Amino acid sequence: MRPNVLSLVLAGGEGKRLMPLTADRAKPAVPFGGTYRLIDFVMSNLINSGLRKIAVLTQYKSHSLNRHISLTWRMSTLLNQYVTSVPAQQRTGKQWYQGSADAIYQSLNLIADEHPDYVVVFGADNIYRMDVDQMLDAHISSGLPATVAGIRVPRSQGSQFGIIDADAKNRIARFLEKPEDPPGLPDSPEECFASMGNYIFTTKAFVDLLMRDAEDDESGHDMGGNVIPAFVASGQAGVYDFTKNEMPGATEKDLNYWRDVGTIDAYHEAHMDLVSVDPEFNLYNRHWPIMTHQAQSPGAKFVLRGTAEDSIVSSGCIISGGDVDRSVLSPNCMIQKWSRVDESVLFAGCQISEGAVIRRAILDKNVVVSPRVEIGVDHDHDRDRGLFVSPTGITVVPKNMVVNE
Repeated sequence: MRPNVLSLVLAGGEGKRLMPLTADRAKPAVPFGGTYRLIDFVMSNLINSGLRKIAVLTQYKSHSLNRHISLTWRMSTLLNQYVTSVPAQQRTGKQWYQGSADAIYQSLNLIADEHPDYVVVFGADNIYRMDVDQMLDAHISSGLPATVAGIRVPRSQGSQFGIIDADAKNRIARFLEKPEDPPGLPDSPEECFASMGNYIFTTKAFVDLLMRDAEDDESGHDMGGNVIPAFVASGQAGVYDFTKNEMPGATEKDLNYWRDVGTIDAYHEAHMDLVSVDPEFNLYNRHWPIMTHQAQSPGAKFVLRGTAEDSIVSSGCIISGGDVDRSVLSPNCMIQKWSRVDESVLFAGCQISEGAVIRRAILDKNVVVSPRVEIGVDHDHDRDRGLFVSPTGITVVPKNMVVNE
């Protein structure tokens, strides 16, 4: 008999490092890949894994996120399935969530009402495919109360992540935050386990620790910073090797793909992973679909010799004599004649006028670029216009802006 599992999706992140894309929306609500939002990836993974009792914990600027969840993620109540959006409710006092662990502590009524055998706690802002049911089986088999998903990364990159030091039996000995000299793996000394921020817990042990953490005034009430280290300190945490996850329909190239898109540069790079002939991450895997609410628009249209090469062009777009290369266009964008869009991400409703040039840029919703304006060509000029330019030179245009010379 299948165990009773409750999934909690942590979707309250403010996403400061993704500004200005998060100026008007929560990080998990940021569009991605033309038609999706970041939260659609974790939701699709849970649904495809057969885990269909899901509570999404929200907090910052959550209107568009709540609206997306209500329009998109509907389960059959006849089968006791549900997706519910849970805003911060101040159930335990007059304060908002103090950390990811506090968000769950303040929502313990969800666990009490459901009486699950296991609690799945996943983040809402990474790009990947994962059969969570396989991780659940590994968690149950381990007999440990806590399991952390780990992805193998080169030791040379380990200082960028929270690192899991585990023995040959996958029991975690230490949990290290961005160590300068990360420990290698027993079977691969030049690799180390980076935490994916995805956890599975046996319910009673998890609730008991959450209550102890809530009473600790010195705690930051964070899952990765406090709760998991507490399980590790008592020898009660194991690691699940993400490379063991078998994904139907995966290509050799995109197997075990996982990206943290927490910065503008990482977000742009993840989009570039989508558009090559043999993509780093294949959105077109029909065996494990990434699902979302699709715009009700006609198919993309190409007129006056408009072209798009190595690009994703969503429904409702019109390429009218312009050229698009290695870019991702969200629904209802217009690219006028003699204009060019290179290595860029356009959100829904963007209008690129005649002769404009967009190069290595991200344009938020409904941006209008005036005729012959260049974006991403002269970064000093971009900054003079009040535009954000990332460390690697990605220019970001805020929502609803009209860009003139």
